[in-house]
Amino acid sequence: MTVTDDTVRTGADPVEELRDWLAGNWDPDLSVAEWWERLGLAGWAAPLLPPGRYGRGLSRGDAIRVTRTIAEFGALGPPAGLGLALAAPTIATHGTDEQVERYVRPIVTGQRAWCQLFSEPGAGSDLAGLSTRAVRDGDVWIVNGQKVWTSGGHLADLGMLLARTDPTVPKHQGITWFALEMDQPGVEVRPLKEMTGHTMFSEVFFTDAVVADDARIGDLNDGWKVANTTLLYERSGMGAGGGAAAGIGARAGTVAGDLGKRAGDFVRARRQRGTGAEPRPDRPRSSPAAQYIELARRFGKDQDPVVRQGLAQSHILGELSRLNTERHKAVRAAGGDIPGLPNFSKLLMADILRHNRDLGMRIIGARGTLHAYDDAGRATLAGAPGGDAAAAMTAYALRAQALPIYGGTDQIQRNIIGERALGLPKEPGDLSRLPFNELPKNG
Repeated sequence: MTVTDDTVRTGADPVEELRDWLAGNWDPDLSVAEWWERLGLAGWAAPLLPPGRYGRGLSRGDAIRVTRTIAEFGALGPPAGLGLALAAPTIATHGTDEQVERYVRPIVTGQRAWCQLFSEPGAGSDLAGLSTRAVRDGDVWIVNGQKVWTSGGHLADLGMLLARTDPTVPKHQGITWFALEMDQPGVEVRPLKEMTGHTMFSEVFFTDAVVADDARIGDLNDGWKVANTTLLYERSGMGAGGGAAAGIGARAGTVAGDLGKRAGDFVRARRQRGTGAEPRPDRPRSSPAAQYIELARRFGKDQDPVVRQGLAQSHILGELSRLNTERHKAVRAAGGDIPGLPNFSKLLMADILRHNRDLGMRIIGARGTLHAYDDAGRATLAGAPGGDAAAAMTAYALRAQALPIYGGTDQIQRNIIGERALGLPKEPGDLSRLPFNELPKNG
């Protein structure tokens, strides 16, 4: 059953409504699947989605408050991942009612996990230059090609596939967006180990893989329009920074194997704060730099003038990000929009990550050069100076290089802002009007 308009209280504060709902529904003895079923069908797993499409039509700022409230309450949060963040809003926007029921419901209830099959070895920043082909054969399409930097590909049930379905038209016009089943003979997933020691990305190879025509989201050859919806949600989510994590690792989908486990085993102990939802009005809101302030105190660097300047800047940048989100919420509530804000926000978040990386490494000093790549090494480092806090800071520093690249590089964001928000002319020599099969290729 989808969430209906009647389910959402008009004018109600979503946090207060959620607190009441959690008090009557959270049960740590439920399985992960049972809890996510409750959360998803009530519209709290994906509150950004429209009412009637498994959501509550909330702004991104209020959706972040919802996630934080679930965390503060001590309940397991929604099934995080690209299904909830990208696939669900894309399908809710462009899919049919039948496709929403087929794909979005299993996303919000955590039954199916998704990955993003967009980037290719020769089509990263120039996403529209992708060459993975889908050729129609009756009611199905036969897919051949390669994708890379596929987040969570090794744990995904389905993938958001962009494939070229017409190479005789300009590159932006011959692409189609499909929902592809990953568990089939024609799909090979090869996990990639990053410098952090973990595997977040994979490369994926298609050899006569099959996707049904009724798994096509949006019109044939109109996948660039659908993909831009996906990218909009991706950049908006990255720019907003997300909410507090409500759980400690329950993973969606059939591959990870967490659905049958006890939901309460995946949550931290409830914080002693009344009913566990929002902070009290008389309690000051934590600074965006709070964890770095604590780290500086722990390492005796809180009186270092350079570190103190960095802490102040970390606070300012975090406040700017928050105020951008609040500003957008107010403008949207008045029926307007801010062109380019997701791109601005992603650029700001990339700056925040780089600044906090450098600040954290300045605080912990030479300890930051130590990093473990397996469980045994991490156990050994836990006893080194700084303990888990220093280990987390080093891991953060290694990961910080990713955001300025994935989801569209910083340079791509600046191009989009220049051309679409500021109306500046494109660079000369634009090849976007040539048919894809006539574009010059590297020899």
